[in-house]
Amino acid sequence: MLLNLIKISIPTAFAFFIALAITPLATHYFYKYKMWKKYSRNLDAHAEEFHTVHNEAEELVTPRVGGIIIWVSALLTTLVFYFASVLFPYPAMEEVNFLSRNQTLIPFFTLLLGSLIGLWDDLIQIYGNGIFARDDASWRKWKAFLVGVVSVFIGMWFFYKLGLTSIHIPFGGEIYLGILVIPFFVIVALATFSGGVIDGIDGLSGGVLASIFGAYSIIALANNQLDLAAFSGVIMGVTLAFLWFNIPPARFYMGETGIMGLTITLATMAFLTDSVLVLPVVAMPLVISSGSVILQMLSKKFRGGKRIFKLAPIHHHFEAIGWSSYKVTMRFWVISVMFAIIGVILAIISR
Repeated sequence: MLLNLIKISIPTAFAFFIALAITPLATHYFYKYKMWKKYSRNLDAHAEEFHTVHNEAEELVTPRVGGIIIWVSALLTTLVFYFASVLFPYPAMEEVNFLSRNQTLIPFFTLLLGSLIGLWDDLIQIYGNGIFARDDASWRKWKAFLVGVVSVFIGMWFFYKLGLTSIHIPFGGEIYLGILVIPFFVIVALATFSGGVIDGIDGLSGGVLASIFGAYSIIALANNQLDLAAFSGVIMGVTLAFLWFNIPPARFYMGETGIMGLTITLATMAFLTDSVLVLPVVAMPLVISSGSVILQMLSKKFRGGKRIFKLAPIHHHFEAIGWSSYKVTMRFWVISVMFAIIGVILAIISR
């Protein structure tokens, strides 16, 4: 067990410190090239409360591509340990290499591909013109479509390459899906991606996602998936380093390049650990944020424009009723840690 913990903790710590090291340089270029949104959401917002809680001046001078630090540091850490094991083929070096075909290869490329698509979206909103640069509803549908396309290929990899044909039911055995595992993964990935709306207050998404990936590192460890546990730990480490600079006042926002890569990777890890039905518990803050938006939209449509919340996602509702952004963020962190612990316990004892 000690060796297993070392295999996970060394890459995690390395990732944390390498992310801290590259952040000042990355931040310099973020500001040098003015990598912030051209258009504020205030231009299209109608709720009075939104203008009250939303800091337009801050948004238009704060870079939105901070997620680059997360995925670049995670991928760099993975490659460093992989090439170290190749160049120095000693047992100790091979032991800390966590890039493997059956556990971490697909999360590795999922993180890379999802993050690059998200970066493309961010750059459109930074340097582009027209409705796409304003992140209008039609562009959001295209983003969901892209996530769906990527998810189809990941689901095919699960089915055809890894032979994944069933999912675990907590306390209830397995349910056979066969080829339906592909569309099921697409649904889970889209649902997880929709939780990315949590990236709306300084420090909020970083703290929540760090808790979630920390939980999946423990779940993978309990499954004896050491490589996956290490990779999830690495993502937790770099996300905590991101959070170091993202707490109020944020030096940058995570942006789509962080949210898209992390959420799709999270869905992938849930399937690889065979704990996909525990994901809503571990990621409860994402569920709450996404659910509040859906409920608000349904209420407006079927109740003559009436709203359930003053603002959606729900973290802005709490700001609108008078909570400070610090209070909202800290309480979401508390909720995230609590549900992460519950999810870990549920995943382990339900086997």
